[in-house]
Amino acid sequence: MNAFIRSFASEWLKRKRSLAAWLVVCGAFFTPAIIFTAKLIRHGHLAAESAQPTYWQHLWKSAWESMAIFLLPLGVILATSLITQLEYKNNSWKLLHTTPQRYSVIFGAKLAVVLVMMGQFLLLFNVGIYLAGVLPGLLLGVPYPAAPIPYAAFLSDDGRYLVACLPIVALQYLISLRFRNFLVPVGGGLALWILSVAVLSWQYGYLIPYTYCSFTFLQGQPRFAQPVALLPWAVGYFLLFTGAAYGLYVQQREKG
Repeated sequence: MNAFIRSFASEWLKRKRSLAAWLVVCGAFFTPAIIFTAKLIRHGHLAAESAQPTYWQHLWKSAWESMAIFLLPLGVILATSLITQLEYKNNSWKLLHTTPQRYSVIFGAKLAVVLVMMGQFLLLFNVGIYLAGVLPGLLLGVPYPAAPIPYAAFLSDDGRYLVACLPIVALQYLISLRFRNFLVPVGGGLALWILSVAVLSWQYGYLIPYTYCSFTFLQGQPRFAQPVALLPWAVGYFLLFTGAAYGLYVQQREKG
C-alpha cells in the first residue's frame, strides 16, 4: 500500500506538467460560466426564476445537457490520453521502469490519477453550477433562491455520470498505453464518440460504451430507452478494458 501511495503521489505531481490539469478546471467551469453570463444578460427573469420551486432542478438539467452529451466524454478522452502519454512525451518509460516498482503499482497509480481527476472535475462542476445559480442574483440584488438544493438527488446523478465514464477511461487508457502516437488514442476516442452520438436512437446503442453519459442524461425519454440497465454494463466494460490494458501492458516487450 505504501508503494502505491508513493507511486500515486509521483504520478499526481507529473500531471502538473500536462494540459490535463487545466482541462479539468476549464472544462468544469465552462458550462457554468455560460449559464452565469446568460443569467446576467437575461437579468429581467432572475427574480421569477429564483422564486420557482424547481429552480435548482432546472439549473442542474440545463448545466448537464451539453456536459453529458458533448463536453464530458470529450474531456475524458483528452484527459486520459494526456495523462497516460506523459511518459511517451518525455521519453521516460525506461527510466520509470528502472525504479523499484511493480508493473501493477505503476499501472494502478496512473489509472488512479485519472479517476481522481474525474472526481475533481465533478466536484468543481458542482461548485460551478452553484455559483452560476446564486452569483447573478447576489450581484443584481435578487433574493437567494427559495427552493432547497436537492443534494441527495444531485450526488446520485454525479455517481451515475462517474460510473458512465468508466468505460471511456479504461479504453482510452488501454489505447494510450499501447500506442506511442498521441493522435491514435485521441482520434480513436473521437471516432467512437461520434459513433455513440449516431446510435443514440438505436435499440442496441448500449453496446457502444461511449453512449452511457448521453443515455444517463436522456433517461426517461422513450425515444432513447434501452432494454438493459446501463450502469452494470458500464462497470463490466470498465473491468474488461482495464484487465485487457493491464495484460497488454505487462506482456509488451518494449514498454516505451
